[in-house]
Amino acid sequence: MARVKLDRIDRQILRDLQTDGRMTNVELAKRVGISPPPCLRRVRALEKAGYIRGYHADVDAEQLGFGVTVFAQVGLNSQAESDLEAFEAMVGSWPEVSECHMLAGETDFLLKIFAEDWDSYQRFLTTRLTPAPNVGHVKSALAIRSSKYTPGVPIDVDAPTPKSLRAQSGDASPATRKKSA
Repeated sequence: MARVKLDRIDRQILRDLQTDGRMTNVELAKRVGISPPPCLRRVRALEKAGYIRGYHADVDAEQLGFGVTVFAQVGLNSQAESDLEAFEAMVGSWPEVSECHMLAGETDFLLKIFAEDWDSYQRFLTTRLTPAPNVGHVKSALAIRSSKYTPGVPIDVDAPTPKSLRAQSGDASPATRKKSA
């Protein structure tokens, strides 16, 4: 997948689409200060390069009957790569699990799990998660409330291009850019 060298407009496109993925191309173009055709080309290039992985609706879990959110710390008996991949594949098939993160430290994985109520989570825990192959221990933490939820990542429109991206594009430093400009 080819990397796109991000400029200020690309970062602004990413920030604005992250905030409102349903925004029309015309509105996006107005916000970033370019005409719609080049704006659409930039969006397509950002999608192709993997900066934009998809678009989705932000649905309310409680409105859909999921009153409990649990973070489960899972320790495995074996950390062999094949065992880690098998656990990730199994967890990927469970609709209750919305996030799975492999961690460094005493816990191998952190799972974010939605359930209708505490009893539903306990059934999931005792019939699926705890008896799953290679699971050594599970420590559950019930979320009482969420005070911040911001999907995506912080995007500083005026940030310089990260060194890792400059190196990939053959531009090793800001000074190199100035000399060749």
